[in-house]
Amino acid sequence: MHKAILHSGVAAGVLSCGLGLAQAADDKPAAAPADTPAAAVPAAVEAGPANAGVVIVTGTRAAGLKVENSASPVQVLDATSLGRTGQPDLLQALSQNLPSLNAQAFGGDMANMTLSARLRGLSPNNTLVLVNGKRRHGTSNLAVLGGPYQGGAAADLNYIPVSAIDHIEVLQDGAAAQYGTDAIAGVVNIILKQNAQGGNINLNGGGYRDKDGREGGGHTGDGSINLGLAPFGDAWLNLTLETKYHGFSDRGGIDPRVISPARLAALPQLRNAAGYPYVNHIAGDAQYRQHIGAANFGVDLNPDLQLYAFGTYGKKEARAFENYRMPDRLPAIYPTGFSPQETFDEEDYAFTAGIKGRLAGDWRWDLSSTYGKDTAKLGVAHSANVSLYADTGSTPLTFYAGKFVASQWTNNLDLSREFDVGWSAPLNFALGLEQRRDEYEIGAGDAASRYKEGSQSFPGFSLTDAGSHSRNNRAAYANLAGQPLKGWTVDLAGRYEHFSDFGSARVGKLTSRYDFSPAVAVRATYSNGFRAPTLAESYYSATNVSPRSAFVQLPPNSPGARLVGVNGLRPEASTNVSAGIVLNPAPDLAITADAYQITIRDRIVGSGALYGSGGAVNSPAVTAAIIANGNVLDPTVVQTGINIFSNAVNTRSRGLEFVATLNSSYGAAGKVDWSLAANYNKVQVIKINQAPLQLQPQTLLDASAIADLETASPRVRVNLGALWRFGNWTVNLREAFYGRSSALDSSDGSTYYKTEIKPAAITDLEVSYRIGRAWTVSVGANNLFNRYPDQVNAQLQAERRANLDNAAVTVYPTFSPFGINGGYYYGRVGVKF
Repeated sequence: MHKAILHSGVAAGVLSCGLGLAQAADDKPAAAPADTPAAAVPAAVEAGPANAGVVIVTGTRAAGLKVENSASPVQVLDATSLGRTGQPDLLQALSQNLPSLNAQAFGGDMANMTLSARLRGLSPNNTLVLVNGKRRHGTSNLAVLGGPYQGGAAADLNYIPVSAIDHIEVLQDGAAAQYGTDAIAGVVNIILKQNAQGGNINLNGGGYRDKDGREGGGHTGDGSINLGLAPFGDAWLNLTLETKYHGFSDRGGIDPRVISPARLAALPQLRNAAGYPYVNHIAGDAQYRQHIGAANFGVDLNPDLQLYAFGTYGKKEARAFENYRMPDRLPAIYPTGFSPQETFDEEDYAFTAGIKGRLAGDWRWDLSSTYGKDTAKLGVAHSANVSLYADTGSTPLTFYAGKFVASQWTNNLDLSREFDVGWSAPLNFALGLEQRRDEYEIGAGDAASRYKEGSQSFPGFSLTDAGSHSRNNRAAYANLAGQPLKGWTVDLAGRYEHFSDFGSARVGKLTSRYDFSPAVAVRATYSNGFRAPTLAESYYSATNVSPRSAFVQLPPNSPGARLVGVNGLRPEASTNVSAGIVLNPAPDLAITADAYQITIRDRIVGSGALYGSGGAVNSPAVTAAIIANGNVLDPTVVQTGINIFSNAVNTRSRGLEFVATLNSSYGAAGKVDWSLAANYNKVQVIKINQAPLQLQPQTLLDASAIADLETASPRVRVNLGALWRFGNWTVNLREAFYGRSSALDSSDGSTYYKTEIKPAAITDLEVSYRIGRAWTVSVGANNLFNRYPDQVNAQLQAERRANLDNAAVTVYPTFSPFGINGGYYYGRVGVKF
């Protein structure tokens, strides 16, 4: 077998259970420090509790630690379980397997192009993503509009091909002291394949079920190839290419504007609009084409020196429908009205190079550099600039609205060695240095896109919106881990960070575990964390419009923000406490339960709607801030205002995570891997910082914004899994239970209506048949029984329809944890070589 550079003599491959947790043989790899590339998983065996024997590198800097011995809760997802999803979508694959991770199913405006996820109910920005132990850059596409994922600018997981992944280690514990001050909720470490031979090809296709006589949409086709090579002696190269298409879906209702008798009398040509009366397509998936690739390389220069490199590259072209514009908006060009589309042209890449080895046979060292960049060019199609046409007699129909650019350059030096200090096991000592530079840029749109109120549906970024910003960060860490007594593990970590714009932070973590016996252990952690606001949260500036409203996203660091009493953002500070129990009562049964509490002070959140006009309560300072920011709003709208990020609240998250796996053999009837994974998570706003005097009586957080934090994600999630293997057949059944979730919404800030999604059970099923040694054919369904969430509050919808408000198109709540599209049905063909 080829010698892997990082963990010599360890074969890749794991046995998955219904939950997707890995299981492996009791095979210990050569010692290697944490935060290093590609830790291959030991070869699979046919018995033993899930995860048993898997050597992990996340949550510890000790070499050779097995997951069942971890002092922190770590779940391992193998490549096979990640592949058992209808769409080869890494974000959805993680969400389906981890109840503590909630994936965004739908996003408004540009957020529909880049969906994100939350771990333990916290912001996407509170979870650190690593690839082969190295920090992954964030997306440039900030989630701006309201909802539980507002403010997310974390790594876009869907630029990492699922076929390139060997396994994923998810640390569900605060780890700011170990990995950096944004790891408050936990760490997702994606380990790439390092096979030097063989490979596989997968072809997938599927779509949503039709509804209400309309095509279901969401047609998806995906093809991927993974190939292992040995380019020269003592070297390996693993390559992956993937291409994917996903079509529009439409789950919206009828726009009340187009069926109003008065409007129909004035605009009879409305009936000639395509698809009438379903002319507004904003409630549905974006269409996109995406091409991504990954490479992972390593070579042994000598027995004590290794060189490694890995990277990813991706290109995405997407478009999403915006609200329909009526025929009287620009009849000379669009006599039956028009449906603008936002367009999105994104390029994302990351590259890491490093060298590692041993010094004098004792010290392990790793020196690496990582650069990642995400560039998104934004546009508007099938649109117009009404004021430009009125003033000049002409207008473009396609616009360049501007661009986002985010980049990150990180350099690391890690050192570690073991000392014999007379304890029951050697003391592992690790220390390291990190330097990081973050950059964020908004580029202005073309002149036509920003003339007066700008292009319809998405005004181009103005010259005052545009700007380039940067931050430097330096950090040093130290880590001690050992066993003072047999069965008692103590792990102490400390980290110092200095930001060029926020000063210094000191964070620490103390973790301990005691094994009473091979069957029973307890573990606990206390840590604190610190998260500086992302540059996007601090500087993003734009105008968000609908046919009825125009709201400016006001950057907290702007002169306009100071007029409403906001003087920039402060870092978040957190305290994490957790305690758990690990049980192995039988050879084939493993149980873990971990309780936690996360308190965040000065949490960075998006405000509710702050009205300058058209609201139940209006603040003159809001209008002054809009003018100071240089924004020109559409004069035909009935509501204007701002949204702004601020350190508005302190929150407390309390939860419990439970995982149980059982491997059963039924002789001639085959084998079944049973799994039960559950998460309870309650987020509570424990303090609301007083609104600035300039905004009062309005508050920074309205009832909608508070509900987004506390109730928009279900408190309870349970996954029940059964993976049955019988001869050439494999059947994977998963029942996902989602607890109650709810949100509050208002048309003008006066009366708030509660939309509630009742508890729901969603069934996923996949049946596979292996043909010979190479071919596998699979058919399956996500949401087999085509379950939809409860609809938006009836009173709110009635009010919207009476107001002829286009928001009534949204029939199903966009915060639904299992989406708004119903069942997805697919087929897949795979071949190994």
